[in-house]
Amino acid sequence: MQRRDFFKQTLTLAGGAVVGTTFSEASQQVETLHPVDDRKVSDIAFPQKRPLITYSDRPPLLESPREVFTSPITPNDLFFVRWHMPMIPTYISKNRFTLHIHGAVERELKLSLKSLQTEFEQVELTAVLQCGGNSRTAFKPTAGGIQWGIGAMGCARWKGVRLKDVLAKAGLTKDARWIGFNGLEKAVYAETDNFVRALELEKLSDNIILAYEMNGEDLPYLNGYPLRLIIPGTYSDSWIKMISNIKVTKEKMRLHFMEHAYRIPDNECECETPDNLTQKTKPIEKMNVNSVIGYPVSGIKVKQGAELIVRGVAFDGGEGIAKVEVSTDGGTTWQEAKLDKDEAGRYAYRAFTHPITPKQGGTLSIMCRATNTKGETQPFPHEIKWNRGGYKYNGIDEVTVKVVV
Repeated sequence: MQRRDFFKQTLTLAGGAVVGTTFSEASQQVETLHPVDDRKVSDIAFPQKRPLITYSDRPPLLESPREVFTSPITPNDLFFVRWHMPMIPTYISKNRFTLHIHGAVERELKLSLKSLQTEFEQVELTAVLQCGGNSRTAFKPTAGGIQWGIGAMGCARWKGVRLKDVLAKAGLTKDARWIGFNGLEKAVYAETDNFVRALELEKLSDNIILAYEMNGEDLPYLNGYPLRLIIPGTYSDSWIKMISNIKVTKEKMRLHFMEHAYRIPDNECECETPDNLTQKTKPIEKMNVNSVIGYPVSGIKVKQGAELIVRGVAFDGGEGIAKVEVSTDGGTTWQEAKLDKDEAGRYAYRAFTHPITPKQGGTLSIMCRATNTKGETQPFPHEIKWNRGGYKYNGIDEVTVKVVV
C-alpha cells in the first residue's frame, strides 16, 4: 500500500466510513440492537463545555449525555462536538478572520466577520445538528467509525447570513455548478486529504446559512467559531466548522470526503452485509425521523404508583413531526404523547411529554417512536439493516427503570 493511500484509509476509518473493510468472521450474524447507553461523562471539562462523554481530545470528540434531550434547545455548553482533523487553530482573531470566496465567480471576495454582520440581511434558523454516525454502537458486527451512543446530536438557534446572498455578491458565472467548502482544521500529514465538502448549486436554498451565533452567543470554539455552515435537515458532515474558504467550480471536484466518506449503499434498503459490501453508494444527506427519551434515564429508581413524566425530543429532515408515541409493554400497544407547540420550525426538535404511573414493582421498559407528516415511523432496532459505516440509525428508543414499592 502506498503511504498516501494508507493515510487516506486510516482517516476514512476515523471519519466513520470504512473503505475496503474486510471482516475475519464474514459469516457472523448481522444484527442491529439498541445503542450503547451506559457511558459516563468525563471528569474533565473542555473549554466552554460542561463535562461530556469523551472519546478523544485530539481531535475533540464529545457526546452529550441522555439527560440533555428533554429540552427543544440544547445548551451550548452541553452540545456535542465532532472534528475530523487533529490540528485546530488555538486562537482566531475575530477582527482578522476572513472568508474567501473564489473560483467560478465574477468577483473574488474576502469578507470579514464584521462585513457579514453589517452588509447582508441577518437571518435566524433553528435546526438539529446530528452526526450521521449517531448511535453507531447499535450495529453488530461493529461498523467503522466513532462508536457513538445516542448523544451525537443537538438543536440550536443559528444566526448568520444566507449563503445565497454571499454568493450573489460574488456573482456566479453562468457555468458554475458546484460549491466547495473547507475550514481551518488541518491534517497532520501532508499526504492526508483535508476535510473538504461540496454542494451542488441546484441544492442551494434560502435555509442554508453561514452562522456566527449559536443560541444568542458567539459560536463556541469547539462548535466552529467564528463561522460555520448550516444546512438544515441534513446530517452534519457538510456543516463545515471554522469555514474560511468557499470555492465555486464548473465541474464536480474529486474529493476524498465526498467520494468515499459519509456514503451508504445505493439500494432500496440502504443495506449490505460484511461479506457482500455494495459497490454502488450514495451520500447520506437527509436525516430520517427519530426520537429520544431524555428522562427518565436507564437505571434510575421510580416509585410504584407515583406519576412519572416521560420527556424527550423528536425530529426529522424537515417534513415535520406529526406525533410521538410511548409504550410500556415492549411495543405491543402505544399511547400518544403531548407535543410542544411547533414554533421553532420544521428543522427543529419537537419536545414531548407523557405521564405514566407504574402499577407494579420490578423492571419497567419505556419506549418512544416518532412519525412525521409523510407517515414515516421509527422502526424497531431489529428492523434496521446493517451498513459498513453505521449510518442513519433511527431505531425506536428505549430506557429501562426500576420500580420500587
